[in-house]
Amino acid sequence: MVGMIKKEDVEKVRAAADLYDIVSATVTLKPSGTGTYVGLCPFHDEKTGSFNVRPSLGVWHCFGCGLGGDVFKYVEQSENIDFREAVELLADKYHIELHYENSGNAASRPDGTGSKRTRLLEACEEAQRFFVSQILTQEALPARKLLGGRNFSQADCERFGCGYAPQGWDNLVRHLASKGFTQKEILDAGLARQGQRGIYDYFRGRVTWPIRDSTGRTLGFGARKLYEDDQIAAKYINTPDTQLYRKTQVLYGIDLAKSAIVKKRQVVIVEGYTDVMAMHLAGIDTAIATCGTAFGAEHAKIVRRLIADDSLGAVQLVGPLKVKDQPLSSRIVFTFDGDAAGQKAALHAFGLDSAFLSQTFVAVADDNLDPCDLRIERGNEAVRSLIAHAKPLYDFVIDAAIARFDLTYTPGQVGAMKAVAPLVAQIRDRSLWDAYARKAAGRIGVDLEVMRREVMTARRQMHVRDEDAYAAKRRFQNEAPRVEPGTNPYANPAARKALERQDAKEQAYFKIDDAVFIAEQQFMATLIQVPRAIDRTMFSQLTLDHFMSPVFRTLFQAIAAAGGLPSDDTPQGLWMHNLTKAGGPMLNQVINELAVMPLPLPGDDTGNGAQPPQPNVPGNAAAVQLRPATKEEQRYASELLTRLLDMGFMRQIGLAKRRMAQLPDGEEKIALLGQITRMETARKDLQAQVYGNTVG
Repeated sequence: MVGMIKKEDVEKVRAAADLYDIVSATVTLKPSGTGTYVGLCPFHDEKTGSFNVRPSLGVWHCFGCGLGGDVFKYVEQSENIDFREAVELLADKYHIELHYENSGNAASRPDGTGSKRTRLLEACEEAQRFFVSQILTQEALPARKLLGGRNFSQADCERFGCGYAPQGWDNLVRHLASKGFTQKEILDAGLARQGQRGIYDYFRGRVTWPIRDSTGRTLGFGARKLYEDDQIAAKYINTPDTQLYRKTQVLYGIDLAKSAIVKKRQVVIVEGYTDVMAMHLAGIDTAIATCGTAFGAEHAKIVRRLIADDSLGAVQLVGPLKVKDQPLSSRIVFTFDGDAAGQKAALHAFGLDSAFLSQTFVAVADDNLDPCDLRIERGNEAVRSLIAHAKPLYDFVIDAAIARFDLTYTPGQVGAMKAVAPLVAQIRDRSLWDAYARKAAGRIGVDLEVMRREVMTARRQMHVRDEDAYAAKRRFQNEAPRVEPGTNPYANPAARKALERQDAKEQAYFKIDDAVFIAEQQFMATLIQVPRAIDRTMFSQLTLDHFMSPVFRTLFQAIAAAGGLPSDDTPQGLWMHNLTKAGGPMLNQVINELAVMPLPLPGDDTGNGAQPPQPNVPGNAAAVQLRPATKEEQRYASELLTRLLDMGFMRQIGLAKRRMAQLPDGEEKIALLGQITRMETARKDLQAQVYGNTVG
């Protein structure tokens, strides 16, 4: 059996892994101060960014839910895997060969013994290559005709990865087996089903589309029926839920559209794979689609993390916003059908949060054509026009309800009001629902107060929670955790952290907010972030007694356990690893918070006063040695260190004077007086040194 991964290989992976690159694949990160980036946390639902990443130290921390750690911890949390699998996944990503303890001659892992998740990803990638290789065969002629009939060229099909699953019983199974995949791996990847005579291909006789994550990894497939004798009646089928694929958390086309979505703060949500293709080919490069399920809350979280705008800091920006160099404002556009099914889908969207809905628009083509058919019949310009003339979701739903009534007569007006009131009542933002009540009352022709009463009655009956999506929010505001009846809130690490932090914040018996705490906190943050700014001679004078706050006394002990100040040639990532390992579970959150906490200093992590390192630049700052400190950082660290030493002198002098007051006159009292005099002189010299450094 393969043993533990060798430590030196773990460190190679840590040095190679680019934390910014990995996190930004799913979270839109924006510069925030000195080498820190901020975004919406992927581990709990929030509307104001509290998720901080410090690439130069290889550490991340969320001030909302309390989760944090290094690059391995991020992969563990985001992929729901253990530490070993996280190392193996990153090793595969960065092409690093791993060696294991107790494995004979320390050879790399044998074929077929990689982490389960990695093996499933490899199986899906191999299946995609197989499907693509089959699209040009004679048997795949119906597939090519279907795609060609929708105005998709061979180059278009290659761009979107269209393939063909042969009709045979186990063509894919046999192909994957020849590549070394076990039957269990093929089943676990959702590529096959268990039959009475063995496993068989799940996708057979269908056109296929790869469903990928935002980094381009194939997680599963969608497939369309081609033959009438297909044993599966459904026109479209998708990979069943697996360790890789969760239909409520995947979006087809996100790998192609992500960069455009972030840049334009726009996303277009369509219903099918060919619709995504048509949109992109028409120039709407922000199009994505759900995969066999309605657009839900998990999908909304993914989209919101990509288009969120907190450029005004504490003021949360929602609603359609102007986007620089873009003709359309920031928006989420649904291409619902105008028929009853489309209106039902629009009503379903009302269950999403108000901040999301305030940016949501609906685009409905004439004759209810879907985007693919619209492109076929009227061309690319018609598709672009469809999106440009989308109308807000609220207006679409309310107008559709009013249009069903004859407003010429009073009964029709009352009927329309009764139909519209429950819709307006579901708008949780108190500013928006009042505005739409006014708008609907004018459109129907009823008194505003009567409409308001109907809406208020409906809100009470439906127990609608009142929100204000436009209210200013405090930075790092932590939303109260919502616990569903009968569920275990501690099963989710983010929910558990939220509950623990809420309990801690609500206590009133122990609060620290003073100069001593601030000095100790800033010193520890500086030591963690820029250890080379700390003067080694002065640091050697520090003892446990120089810290009053219990948490920093314990952290000082952890630093000693980690070997004290690191040598100048220590890699950034290794310094953080050693520190968090010495601190243990109790101090991990403290260390992570201090590592991403902004320091009150000019400049940046480059150490030369230039702009912070730009994203996506080759290389990984966590792999290099501890960077030299700037003069400002050295001066600030010296000032903090002097404060701590000065407070230590002050405490010792105070303690000695109290003791001297209790002693009778004699040699012991004289000796103690001399000791006090020397400490006071040393304290004055220390203060003079600080003054000289400040002036200099």
